Order: sequence, then C-alpha cells, then structure tokens
Amino acid sequence: MPANSDAHLPAAPSLAEIEGLIIDMDGVLWRDRAMLPGVAEFFASLGAWGLPFVIATNNATSSAAVIQDRLQTAGVALTEAQVITSAQAAATFLQQQVAPGTPVYVVGESGLRLAVSEAGMRIVNRADEAEVVVAGLERGLSWDSLAEATLAIRAGALFVATNTDATFPSERGLLPGAGALIAALQTASGVSPVVIGKPEPRLFLAAVDRLATPADRTLVVGDRVETDILGARRGGLASALVLTGVTQRQDLAQSAIQPDWVFDDLPALTAALRDTR
Repeated sequence: MPANSDAHLPAAPSLAEIEGLIIDMDGVLWRDRAMLPGVAEFFASLGAWGLPFVIATNNATSSAAVIQDRLQTAGVALTEAQVITSAQAAATFLQQQVAPGTPVYVVGESGLRLAVSEAGMRIVNRADEAEVVVAGLERGLSWDSLAEATLAIRAGALFVATNTDATFPSERGLLPGAGALIAALQTASGVSPVVIGKPEPRLFLAAVDRLATPADRTLVVGDRVETDILGARRGGLASALVLTGVTQRQDLAQSAIQPDWVFDDLPALTAALRDTR
C-alpha cells in the first residue's frame, strides 16, 4: 500500500501503472565502494519488462562515463545518456547564465571539473580571476581552496552548489557530504548558493525529459526523504524509498515527508514490481 497520507496530494499510481524510473545512486545501488545486493537483477528485470530508466544523482564527483563503467563491472549495461549527475546539471545551468569562456573557480572533483570544462567554461585557480564559484564534494579539500572560493564569492562571483546533501552513505557509516562544505562557504561568505541538485527540480525535469514518460507515471527510487522523496513530491512524481542508505525506518516515522512506497532494499522493490508485470 502507498505510504502517502497527505490528503491534499494526488493519489499515487499503482506500481502496475509505472512507465519509467528515476533511480538514485549512492545508498540505492552502492554504499561507497560496496555494491548493494540485487543491482544486476534489478536492472535485468527492468529490461525484461521494457521499463526505461535514468540514473539521476546528486553525486558530482564522477562523470557519467565513470558511473557507466562501474555499473558495467556489476553486469549492468547502460549508456551515458541514461546517467544525469548534478555536475552535468550545474554545467548546463552555467551555459544558460554566463558566456562561454567565463572564468570559474571549482571546488570539486574530476566529475565536476570535467562537466564545467566541457560546458565551455574556463577553470581558474585564483579568487581574483573567478566570476563564478561552483562547489560540490571534494574529499581532499584544503583550507586554501575554501579561502579562494570564499574570497571570490564575497567579491561578487555567482555561487552555485551542485547539491546540499549534508552526508553520504559509506561502508563505515554516514560521512560529510557536499552540503557540509557548502555550509562552510555559505557561513564564510554570507551568501546562499543557487542549488542545482535534488530536491530542486532541475535533475528531475532533465530525467523526465529523457524518459519521455508522464511525470505521474514515473517512479523516483531513492534513499533519503529530504532530497529524493521531497523532490519527487514537488515534481508530481511517484516515489519509493529503499532503506539501504541514509533514511531509516525510525527517521521516516518522525518525518513529515513520506514516500508512496517503502522497501527494505532493491530485491524487495524488484519483487514488488514483478508482481505487477
């Protein structure tokens, strides 16, 4: 049964009515370096049922090609077009806001740097050169990098955040996410960023566009209520929470944000979808 108890929201479709899926990555497919159970079987089942999917992730550290390669090692074949990262969405946003060649200071890893560069921007290393600061998770971040980004933002550079996830799931537990670094920059600069990732609409809109499925017949599969599930609600999408990442049952019991379905893991979701096909 759907978990939604919000009377003012449209009723969720049945799982039998789902025509496409938007799937989160961290906490759904893997935790840090460890692949979660049932990933290959889940995607094989989607293929057998003819259900299209897009992976839409707030993770900006890896490129679509790297994500594609990682899934292929787990026996999942997909194209780069089936992956949308917050780094790609941030780069698209920059193309809409500033001219090609605009100098950008990047706080982030290879996935974000590649996306910004491929969008035609010029990556710079000094605050006094930057007209834009784009920030995401950078696991080797130094104080010097935070200082340069802060100086640029305080001098008037456009401040863009790939996402504000405070944590991300790992094999050892929850670790600091991009949102922890963004909070430091926001505190130091006194400026709030333009946020690109979930629960903001850009990733969801891009994913629905690629799927070409009706929003109300598209299922968002995620592991955290404040991003995946809230973003799905805002976009009129159905939502399924899997309990292999950040949000756990005790968290859900205290949350005002409720998914349409809750599953222990991907195998449980696969079994539920199979019963409707």
